[in-house]
Amino acid sequence: MTPTKTNADAYLRMYRQMVRIRAFEDQANSLYLSAKMPGLTHMYSGQEAVAVGICEALTRDDKITSTHRGHGHCVAKGAEFKEMFCELLGRAEGYCGGKGGSMHIADQSNGNLGANAIVGGSMGIATGAALSAKRLGRKDVAVCFFGDGATAQGLLYEVMNMAALWNLPVIYACENNGYSEYTKTAEIAAGSLTARAEAFGIEAFKVDGQDVLAVNELAQKLVARCRKGEGPFFVQLDTYRYHGHHVGDINREYYRSKEEEALWKTERDPILNFGRWLTAEGLATADELAALDADVKVDAEAAVAYALAAPFPDAAQVGRHVFTDMIVA
Repeated sequence: MTPTKTNADAYLRMYRQMVRIRAFEDQANSLYLSAKMPGLTHMYSGQEAVAVGICEALTRDDKITSTHRGHGHCVAKGAEFKEMFCELLGRAEGYCGGKGGSMHIADQSNGNLGANAIVGGSMGIATGAALSAKRLGRKDVAVCFFGDGATAQGLLYEVMNMAALWNLPVIYACENNGYSEYTKTAEIAAGSLTARAEAFGIEAFKVDGQDVLAVNELAQKLVARCRKGEGPFFVQLDTYRYHGHHVGDINREYYRSKEEEALWKTERDPILNFGRWLTAEGLATADELAALDADVKVDAEAAVAYALAAPFPDAAQVGRHVFTDMIVA
C-alpha cells in the first residue's frame, strides 16, 4: 500500500484504534490484579493489528463473531470504553446489561454478534449470519475470528463445508498467536492451517498479523470479493499474545521463554512498528503520536472510574433474556 497524505486520516485512525485496544487491556488487567473485576479475562495485547486491520475494512452493518479473547475485536468494530468497562464490571449500563462479562461481550449496534467462551463456538453463528445476508439479498459480510487452537474443533469443518457449497460471504480469520492455551501450535495442529480450508476448495491466505497495513490491504480485497459473491475465504494471521492464556497465567516460563516474549514486544510490536512507519513517512510526528497515546489513556482511565461508580443491575433483571414463559404441552 503506497502511503499518501490523502490516506493519513485512515492510517491515524488505525493507529488510534490499536492504541485504544492496548489501553483497554492495560486497564482490564489492572482491574483484575486489584481484585475489582469478577472472574477471569483474556488479554488481546499484541494482536491489535489483526482486529483493526480487518474491522477497518468492514462497514457498521457487516457482522463479526469473536472469541474468549474478544475485547480487541469489540473495540475495533466500534464499541465505546464506558459500556465495555461497565460490562466487565457487571454494571447495568454494560453492553449486555452487566450479565455477559468479558467472555460474552456483544455490541450488535455495531455488528458485533458476540464473544464466545466456547473455543470455536461462534463459527456457526458467523456462517449463519453470512447465510442470512445471502438469502436476504444483502451485501453484508461476516468475519469469524478464532484462534489456532479452534482449528481442532469439528464445527469449523462443518461450517466451511457449507460455506463453500453455498458460496457464503464469510471470512474465517484464524489468529495464530503461536499457542493453544499453554501448548505450542505446532504440537496440536498437524500440517498447515491453510490446508484445512483448501481441502474444501476455499481460497486460503497467510499474512503477517503484526502488520496492520498488510492485514487491512488483504481484508479490503477479500471483503470486496465477498460482496461480489466470491466467498468464502480463510486467512491465517500470524501474531502473538503478550500476556498468558488468561490474566492468572503469570509464570509462563514452563511453556515459553521471557526472551521470546521480549523479542516480540521490542521488534514485532504492531503499534510501535506502525508508529515508526507513520513518522518515517512524514504522516505524523513522534510528539503527535505521544499526545494521541496520552489522550487515549486518559479516556480509558475515565471510563474505568465511571464504570466503578455505575449501578449494578436491578435484581429483577436476573431472569431477563434467560428464561421463557412459553409452556410446552
